[in-house]
Amino acid sequence: MTLPVLSHTTDHFPGSAADAAVLVVPDLSESAESLVAYPGLADALAGIGFTGAASSYTRVYAPEVTSLPFAVVGTGSAANETAVRNAVGAALRSLTGFENVAVGLAAGLEQFAAAAAEGAVLGGYRFDTYRSEKGKSRAAAVTLHAEIDEASIAKAQAIGEAVALIKDLVNVPAEWQSPEQLAQSAADSVADLDVSVEILDEAALAEQGFGGILGVAQGSDRPPRLVRLDYSPAAATRHIALVGKGITFDTGGLSLKPAASMVGMKFDMAGAATSLAALRAIATLGLPVRVTAWLAITDNMPSGRALRPGDVVRILDGTTVEVLNTDAEGRLVLADGLVAASREHPDVVVDVATLTGAIVAALGHRHTGVFGDDDTVAEILAAAEQADELAWHMPLPSYMEDSMESPIADLQNVNMSDRMGGASYAGLFLRRFVGRTSEAKDAPRIPWVHLDIAGSGEHAGSAYGFTEKGPTGAMVRTIIELAAASHKEA
Repeated sequence: MTLPVLSHTTDHFPGSAADAAVLVVPDLSESAESLVAYPGLADALAGIGFTGAASSYTRVYAPEVTSLPFAVVGTGSAANETAVRNAVGAALRSLTGFENVAVGLAAGLEQFAAAAAEGAVLGGYRFDTYRSEKGKSRAAAVTLHAEIDEASIAKAQAIGEAVALIKDLVNVPAEWQSPEQLAQSAADSVADLDVSVEILDEAALAEQGFGGILGVAQGSDRPPRLVRLDYSPAAATRHIALVGKGITFDTGGLSLKPAASMVGMKFDMAGAATSLAALRAIATLGLPVRVTAWLAITDNMPSGRALRPGDVVRILDGTTVEVLNTDAEGRLVLADGLVAASREHPDVVVDVATLTGAIVAALGHRHTGVFGDDDTVAEILAAAEQADELAWHMPLPSYMEDSMESPIADLQNVNMSDRMGGASYAGLFLRRFVGRTSEAKDAPRIPWVHLDIAGSGEHAGSAYGFTEKGPTGAMVRTIIELAAASHKEA
């Protein structure tokens, strides 16, 4: 995990401890007065044509401000939390080769110090494990020159570490990340926290009846795992259960993906990584909310043992599913996870998965699709807005229910006669496995939400703001905000 350690000070920017400095400025055509505290800087920037456009970045010689290597980054005309977070992230991505970087906020931007702190740790991450030449490193330490409380610094650091954990795990080639290895990495990542860990191996899964996970796993030489993590503080006011899809490599099984579609399928465990990272951050921050995370981990491979289209698997609750498409495997492992999580009667269940290509067609690569019960969806959308993540409420149409019926089993995992609306179909399928709030037969269903991060979990284009090509860590900040809001409401 390579990301900067945050600190803060109210000393005059940039101080003497840093070996480079970054100043965040607004659109200078609208806010020229924001630079009055920095003698000669306005003229220097005007001389090179720098206007402060969104995430624009330049090194500048400003001897009256500092003798340090000095850069300026712009927020554009929308001087808000989003703009500041992206600006600082862009600067930390670009300013390499310095150990300790000072970050300052020009006049008018001081109220966005918390966003600046987040941008610094998010933009300062780098994954270079497999590079033979490491290149210039990003900052190991960032000092934010702003009025900000310790809680905001701690939260920003925990968020940065959570996103870095997701990226570290998702970036590992499948060759070196078997289900067993990912399960051990999950346990190791919380070893320093008051979190209990239980890992079910193939024999335990078979004994307990996790037929969805076992069915998907049977084509692989690498046996599956189910990881249960439990952060249960004494003062917990609510129980949030997270269920993460952890397909360590997805070939599609016998419903084999085309070669181009198989590239990047090591990313198919991002839901499990997100669930793990969210729990770790919540425990690190000591939030008085109980969080359990269920990570359903397996390969999806073709072989003589693999599931065949038309085979039937039995989910943990006894529901039988006719598997018409072995490349719709994520919903099978999540079904087991949802049943297991529901048996503890949590207050809310959140499942996270790179589940469908259909959500990418519907929303593109930056919005997460949110499905579920209206009140719970509203909670998630409010948390996403607070976290500054893009999320969109998607429908669960009742008219699709009949299309899940199988002629030989309780359900079928896809509707082969109509592939449209596939993301909603998957959501409806998952909802069938969410349990009740108690053992009473007439008890209401546990509030539930499904997050499809198939588009938002990976960025394939050019870098922007604090976001680079590769895994994004989408929705982990939202889940942390959900837990924080749960605590405040209680």
